[in-house]
Amino acid sequence: MLTGVRIVFLGGDARQLEVIRKCVEMDATVSVAGFDKWEAPCPGASLEQMSVTLLGNADVLVLPTVGCDDEGNISALFSSEPLKLLEEHVAALPAHCTVYTGMAKNYLRRLCTKHELKLIELLGRDDVAIYNSIPTAEGALVMAIQNTDFTIHGSRSMVLGIGRTGFTMARSLQGLGAKVKVGVRRQEHYARAEEMGWEPFMTDNLVAHVAESDLIFNTIPDMIITAQVLSRIPKHCLIVDLASAPGGCDFRYAEKRGIKALLAPGLPGIVAPRSAGIIMANALVQSISDGTLNRGNV
Repeated sequence: MLTGVRIVFLGGDARQLEVIRKCVEMDATVSVAGFDKWEAPCPGASLEQMSVTLLGNADVLVLPTVGCDDEGNISALFSSEPLKLLEEHVAALPAHCTVYTGMAKNYLRRLCTKHELKLIELLGRDDVAIYNSIPTAEGALVMAIQNTDFTIHGSRSMVLGIGRTGFTMARSLQGLGAKVKVGVRRQEHYARAEEMGWEPFMTDNLVAHVAESDLIFNTIPDMIITAQVLSRIPKHCLIVDLASAPGGCDFRYAEKRGIKALLAPGLPGIVAPRSAGIIMANALVQSISDGTLNRGNV
């Protein structure tokens, strides 16, 4: 339980609504700013205006999945007014306050460091990333189905990267009957891919493996699908780039060649916001509970 813990939420999308509900259920004292357009507010959550006073009473500050941009602007889907995190807001947070977000940009990291506040990026947790790989893979499959005229079953599908998202992506394709090739950068990943029944290859030899691809799913956040690689890819092939923006594909050259390439970061919040919100909520509650136990009552 989070009884007595004062949590302030600033902005967010549909995922954040699930996180707010969970914290209320756990008996936290919850205040939210940037939610004046929330049509059915959660009973127990207090709708507030963003202010130094509000933040000055917070034990926990929760920002959206991408906390804020490098000018401090906070994404707030349910707000009628822009929401911006200023240094005066961060300075007002109590010294014991912990700041949570999915992933932080330099602006937020710099302010938390300057004011000696603990910053936790939930998307950096292995459990969150693994759970999030499920709606990511499902969303990528939907995009593939919507943008091709052939079945995934029997297709020659390639996954680049066998991290947490890549592994789930390859396994999902395999389950649908695709012929799966996996590009890896480490020998242990090569062995794991082979053990799973996929056809592995090293990504430094990517250009030699793409000529017969029907679908390519990239999870590597480096420029890997270069113009040279694209010159060997058949024009009917669909590329779904799941890496963080700007992705790992030369989209300009893909368009020039007539190859459809789609950048698709953040799929969990798009295709399954409720499930993605529950994943974040469970991780947040566990982390707050662990921190509360470690330092006693806040």
